[in-house]
Amino acid sequence: MALKQRIKAFLSRFSFRTGVIFLSICIFCYVASFAQMLLPMSATTKTVIWIIFFGLAKVSQYMGLAIVGVGGWRRIKMYFRRRKLQR
Repeated sequence: MALKQRIKAFLSRFSFRTGVIFLSICIFCYVASFAQMLLPMSATTKTVIWIIFFGLAKVSQYMGLAIVGVGGWRRIKMYFRRRKLQR
C-alpha cells in the first residue's frame, strides 16, 4: 500500500467534527503567523515563528480538508449560506 493511500485511510477514520476542528486550528495558526509580526522582536525570531505557525497552518488545513472531504466542504458552505440568509 502506497504512503498516500495509507495516510488517506488513516484520515478517513476521523469524524466530520474533527475535520472542522482542524480547520479552526488552521485559522488560528494563520492569524498567529501574521500577527506576531507586530511584536517587538528581532527579525530572525519573527522569521522562525512565522515559519512554524505558517507550517502548522498548512498542515492543519490539508489534514482538515482531507478529513472533511468534498461532501463535508459542501456541508460547511451551505451552513454559512443559510446563516447569511437568516440575517
